[in-house]
Amino acid sequence: MINTLLTLDRRPKQVILVLIDALLLLLATVAAYSLRLESLFDPTRAHFIAFAVTIFASISCFALLGLYKAMVRFLSQRALSSVISGAIFSSLMLLMMTSVTDAFIPRSVPIIYFMMVIMLVGGFRIGLRSLIAIIMRYNAGKANNYERERVVIYGAGSAGHQLLTALQHQPLFEPVAFIDDNRAIQKTTISGLSVHPARNLSTLVEQHGVSRILLAISSASHARRAEILLFLEPFGLKVQTIPSFEDLVYRNHGIGELRDIEVEDLLGRDPVPGLSELVSMPITDRCVMVTGAGGSIGSELCRQIVKQGAKKLVLLDICEYALYKISHELTGMKAKLDSRIEVIPVLGSVQSAARLKSIVSSFGVQTLYHAAAYKHVPIVEQNMIEGVRNNVLGTYNAAEAALAAGVDSFVLVSTDKAVRPVNVMGASKRLAELVLQGMAKRDSQTKFSIVRFGNVLGSSGSVVPLFREQIRNGGPVTVTHRDVIRYFMTIPEAAGLVIQAGALGSELESGSLFLLDMGKPVNIAQFAMKMIRLMGHKVRGVDSAEGIEIVYTGLRPGEKLYEELLITEDSQQTRHPRILTVREPSLEWAEVQDLLRRVTRACDKFDCEAMTSLLRLAPLGYEPAGDCADLVWHQSLNTPTRPLSLPADTQSGAKVVKIA
Repeated sequence: MINTLLTLDRRPKQVILVLIDALLLLLATVAAYSLRLESLFDPTRAHFIAFAVTIFASISCFALLGLYKAMVRFLSQRALSSVISGAIFSSLMLLMMTSVTDAFIPRSVPIIYFMMVIMLVGGFRIGLRSLIAIIMRYNAGKANNYERERVVIYGAGSAGHQLLTALQHQPLFEPVAFIDDNRAIQKTTISGLSVHPARNLSTLVEQHGVSRILLAISSASHARRAEILLFLEPFGLKVQTIPSFEDLVYRNHGIGELRDIEVEDLLGRDPVPGLSELVSMPITDRCVMVTGAGGSIGSELCRQIVKQGAKKLVLLDICEYALYKISHELTGMKAKLDSRIEVIPVLGSVQSAARLKSIVSSFGVQTLYHAAAYKHVPIVEQNMIEGVRNNVLGTYNAAEAALAAGVDSFVLVSTDKAVRPVNVMGASKRLAELVLQGMAKRDSQTKFSIVRFGNVLGSSGSVVPLFREQIRNGGPVTVTHRDVIRYFMTIPEAAGLVIQAGALGSELESGSLFLLDMGKPVNIAQFAMKMIRLMGHKVRGVDSAEGIEIVYTGLRPGEKLYEELLITEDSQQTRHPRILTVREPSLEWAEVQDLLRRVTRACDKFDCEAMTSLLRLAPLGYEPAGDCADLVWHQSLNTPTRPLSLPADTQSGAKVVKIA
C-alpha cells in the first residue's frame, strides 16, 4: 500500500497530507482539552465551530509556509521550523475563535495545544520520512539482491550529520555509529546513532560487521588526519572521505560523493599559509602566461592565478584535450568567483620559437611560468632526442620570447632529478637550469628564477593513481625497489610555493635558484602498504597469506634509489619558511650558446651518441646508469637500409632554434 502511495502524483499526495493534518489538528484540540480537564472532552456546538475555523486557517497557514511543497523524504530543518511557526499561529487562532464563539477554554489549553500540534504534525512527518527511507532502501536492496554495507562515520560534527542525512536516502550504506574524539559529545545520540570514542572501534566492527570508515572531519588538519589514518590502518577497513571544501564550492560535488583518502592526508603535512604579498605581487592585475597549462603543476598554477585576480591568463599547451579541460574548468571558476579575468587558451609547442614570440608579444605577457616539460623518466629515457629538444630548447625558446617581449618575471619549474642526474630527463632539466642562468647574465629587464622540487603526489604518472588502480584491480602493486625513497609534495602546495618563489626572485638577482622544503622523504614500499590497508585490503606476506601482493620490479632505466635537492650545501633561508635559495655553479652566456648549438645539431641529426657525449661532457654531473635506451635509435641501428640522420632538406625544415 505504501509503495502505491509513493508512486502517486504530487497533487494527490498533497491532498492526502492536508486531510491527515486536519485530523491531527482536531485530535490535538481534543487531546489538549482532555489533558487539561483530566477527562475525555465533550465539545459543544460553539467548540466545533471554533475548531473548524482554526483547522481551516491552520491548514492555509501551513500551505503558505510551504509545508506541502516540501518532499517528506527530504524533510529539512526548515520544514520543521514551518511546523513550529504554523503551530504558533494555530494556537493563537484557537484562542481567538473560542473567544469569538464564546466557547469555554482554560488558559493552559492553547499552550498544551501548541505542544500537541508540534508532536503530532511534526512527529508524523519525521516518522513518515523514516518509514519511506526504510522502504526505499529495502526495495533497492531487493531489486539489486544485496545487503547494505555497514559503515561507521568518523566525525560527529556538522559534516558528519550532513553525511548521515545524505546516506539515509541511498541504498548502499547503513551507518551504525559515529566516532568522535570530542569527549563532550561521546555517549550521546545524533539522529538515532550513538557517538563512541575511537577506542570502541574494534567492538563496533565485531558487533555490527563494519567494513568501511567514512571520514567527515573537514576541519581537521592534515597532520591530525594522518594520525587518524595511522590509527585506522591496522583494522583493514576501507577508509573514504567526504569531498574537500574546494570541491564542494568550486566543483559542485555533493557531501555524499565519497572518495578515497586524499594524498594530503597520506603525506600528513599541513601547507604553510602563503605570504599574501608574495602570492599577489606577480599576478594581481597582470597578464600571466603558463606553458604546459594542461599538466598537473601547470593547471594548478592556473587555478591559483585565477583566484589571485590576474587581468589575463594565457594558457599554452600542445595537447588539445588538456587545454580544453583546464580552460573549461577555469571558466566555471570565474563565474563562481565573479572574476573578470580573461582566460586565453592557445594551442602550441614550446619547440616553436616563432609561435612563442608571437604569443608573448601579442598578449603583453608580464609574468611567465614555464611548466611545459617531458617529465616521465622512463619515457624520456626511451625518447632521448625529443626529451632534450623539448626540455632544453623549449626552455630556451620560452626565455628568448620573454626577453624579446620585455616580460618582467620568468619562472622555470625544475625538478630534484636535475641534481647529479642519472637519467636523460634529469640531465635535460639541469641543462635547462644552466641555460636560464646563462641568459640571466645578459643585459635585460626580465628577471629569471628557477624553482626546484621533488615528486608531486597525485600528478599524472605519480605513484598514487597507479597504486589505486592496481589495488582496485586486485593487485599486484608494483614497486621498483623496497628501499626506494622519494620527496613528496602536494600539487596545490607546490604550485603555491612556485608562485611565491617567483616573487622572491624579483627581489634577488636574476637567475636565482630556489628549493622548496619537501619535508621528510617517504619510503615508497611503506607508502604502498598504507594505501592497500586503507583501501580495505591486507598486504600479502605481511598481514596475512592472502590479500594484495607487492611485487618489486627492479629499478627502471635512469632511476635512483633516492633523490637529492642540492648540488652544493650553499643554501640560505628566504623570508618564506618553506623556500630556500641556493648558489650552484653556472656558465657564462658564451658557454651556454656553444652548448645550445651542439644540442640543436645533435637533435636535428637525431644523433643519440653525440647527445649522450654532450650531456656527459657538459657540467651537469650526468652519470647515466646504462647505455642509450632511445627506442628509435636502437631500431635504426638494426635496420641498415635506414639512415641514422635525417635528409638535408628535412633537417633544415626541422630547425626551430636560432642561437643569438
